[in-house]
Amino acid sequence: MSDLPNGANAARRCKTDIRINVLARRRSLPATLRSTAAGRVQAGLADLVRQHRPRTVTAYVPVGSEPGGPDLPEFLLAALATTGVSRPRLLLPVLCPDLDLDWAEYAGSEPLVAAGRGLREPAGPRLGPAAVGAADLVVVPAVAVDRRGFRLGRGGGSYDRALARVAPATLTVALLHDGELLDLVPAEEHDRPVRVVITPGDGVRALPAD
Repeated sequence: MSDLPNGANAARRCKTDIRINVLARRRSLPATLRSTAAGRVQAGLADLVRQHRPRTVTAYVPVGSEPGGPDLPEFLLAALATTGVSRPRLLLPVLCPDLDLDWAEYAGSEPLVAAGRGLREPAGPRLGPAAVGAADLVVVPAVAVDRRGFRLGRGGGSYDRALARVAPATLTVALLHDGELLDLVPAEEHDRPVRVVITPGDGVRALPAD
């Protein structure tokens, strides 16, 4: 059930309105501001990597104005190399025809390949949709997140399915621009909260937030 009184249809309309407004604001951000914001978000993510020393991380390749910058995978590989963990792994998503997510390891030695919807993906062996469940740190994209941790994506449901395969104790992190941590995002039955958000202005913030 939706957490809004008018039910699921009202929740979806509200989600659509938020998505349109946030994405329009992202597109209007100057390139210099996006670059600065990406560096600050990456710094917060580096702090988490050093603190938790994960063995397996799942992340993604930001496109367009998404927070984190297009070099996020390379940045994460460099951060993982500083932790002293033996053979850490970075897994990146591979979009399936039904919009579910498969995963493949990315070691930085081969270029990412162009895929549908403007995405870039690893070319290596597919590990299966369940591979995300083995990650110690799961980094996900978001259009917005509310103070309870509920996340609004782009509407395809890919990361809702992926997060459903992640254990509740796993550290799940969404990357945002400033102004995208909202008081309320409508939540439906399939929505899964994240535990942490990172924004350029406030850095790492655990959820639920007061």
